[in-house]
Amino acid sequence: MKQEIPPTNKPITLDNHWMPFTPNRDFKANPRLMVKASGMYYWSQAGQPILDASAGLFCCAAGHCRPEIAAAISQQAQTLDYVPHFQSAHPTSFTLAEKLATILPSGLDRIFFTNSGSESIDTAIKIAIAYFQAKGQGTRQRFISRERAYHGVNIGGTALGGMTNNRRIYGGVGLAQVAHLRHTWLADNKFTLGQPEQGKELAEDLQRFVTLYGAENIAACVVEPIAGSTGTLVPPKGYLERLREICDQHSILLIFDEVITGFGRTGNAFGTDSFGVKPDMMTLAKALTNGAVPMGAVAVKREIHDTIINHAPAGAMEFFHGYTYSGHPLACAAAHAALDIYQQENLFERAGNLSAYFLTTVFNSLRDLPIITDIRGYGMMASFDLAPAESVGLRGAELQKRLFWAGMHLKTTGDAGIIAPALIAEKSHIDEICQRLRDVIQQF
Repeated sequence: MKQEIPPTNKPITLDNHWMPFTPNRDFKANPRLMVKASGMYYWSQAGQPILDASAGLFCCAAGHCRPEIAAAISQQAQTLDYVPHFQSAHPTSFTLAEKLATILPSGLDRIFFTNSGSESIDTAIKIAIAYFQAKGQGTRQRFISRERAYHGVNIGGTALGGMTNNRRIYGGVGLAQVAHLRHTWLADNKFTLGQPEQGKELAEDLQRFVTLYGAENIAACVVEPIAGSTGTLVPPKGYLERLREICDQHSILLIFDEVITGFGRTGNAFGTDSFGVKPDMMTLAKALTNGAVPMGAVAVKREIHDTIINHAPAGAMEFFHGYTYSGHPLACAAAHAALDIYQQENLFERAGNLSAYFLTTVFNSLRDLPIITDIRGYGMMASFDLAPAESVGLRGAELQKRLFWAGMHLKTTGDAGIIAPALIAEKSHIDEICQRLRDVIQQF
C-alpha cells in the first residue's frame, strides 16, 4: 500500500504556523505531516499509509476524499463561490436546511448555519438568551454545563467547558454565569461498554442548581449526549431522561452538543435518537460536511425560532448575530453530498450493526494490558485510559506519536485514547486498529 508522494518544490519552513492544541516546539522538532488521504487511510510525506482510527477529528464519517464530495465542491466553486447571507442568500443553503430537517428530531427544523462546533455553541447561547428576552424573562442568563465537557473554544464554549486546561487562564473573561454538574463517570462504571447502570442520581445536580440560583435565572442546560473529547463518557441509564424532566419542570432549555455524536457515531443519526431524549436545540458540525469544508449548524425547536422572530417589529432584523461565512456555498455543496452518501450507503444503520463487533474487539484486545485502567464505549466510539506517567498527559501524547510512526492516527486527550473510525470501516480495519494499539501500548 506504500505510495510514492511527489516531493515539494521547495523546503517547508514550520516557523510561521502557530499550531492549535499542539506542543509546537516538540512537534516542529520531529514533525508528523500527512499529505494525502483516501478511504480509511492517510499517507505521510514518506509514502507510509497511516490508518485513521479517529476519522480525523471525528469528522470523516464516510472516509477520506470522497469523489462525490470533491466533485460537488468543485462544481459549486466554478458556479458561485461566495454569497453573503446578510440580507441576501443562495438557494443551496435553503435546500440544505430542508434536507437536514428530514433527519433531525421532529420540530427541530429551524437551522442556523455556522462554520464550526465552537461557533454553533456560541450561537446556541445567544439564541437561548434572545428567546427568554422575547418572552419577557430576561433574568434567565445563567447556563448549566458539566465537568469534563468540551464545547469548543470560543468564549461561550470556554465558559461552558469543563476541561481544566482549556479554561484555566481565562477565568475572568465572562465565565462567571456558568455552573457545572459533576461528570458522570464513576469508579463503579469502569470497564463498561454501553450505558452504565450507576450514576442516574448525578442528574439531581441540576435540581440543586435550580434551588441555589432560582429557575428564573437559568436559561439552559448544555450537555454532550456522550462527552466525547474528554474520552467517551457514556451517560448512565436514566441520566439524560432526568435532565429532560428537570428542564421541563422549570422551563429550562435543554441543549445537546452533537458535534461529535451527530451523523451516525452512536449507531443512529444522532445521539438524541439513540438515547430517546429530545432536546430543544442541537449543535452540529464535523461530519456535517464529512470534514471536507468547515461548517456548523444549530438545529432549533420551531417554537423558539418563532418566538424570537415574532417578537421583532415588522420589517426589523430579529436576531443580531451571524458570520461572514454562514451558509457558505462550498460548505453547503459539501454537506449536500455528504448527506446523500450517508443515506445512499445506509451508514448510520451500518454503524449500528457494526457497533457490537467494534466494542467487543476493542475490549478484548486491550482489557488484559496492565497499563490500561479503563475501557468504555458506545456505538462507533470507544476510549481507554492509560495509567499516567510522572505527569498527567505525557503518556497519552507519547502514545499518539508512537502510533503515527507505527502507521496509525489516534486522537488522545490527556491519557485517554479515543477510537472512532469512519463508518465505512470493515471488520478487518477494526482488527488492524486494535492490533496496532496493543502492539504499541505494550512498549510502555
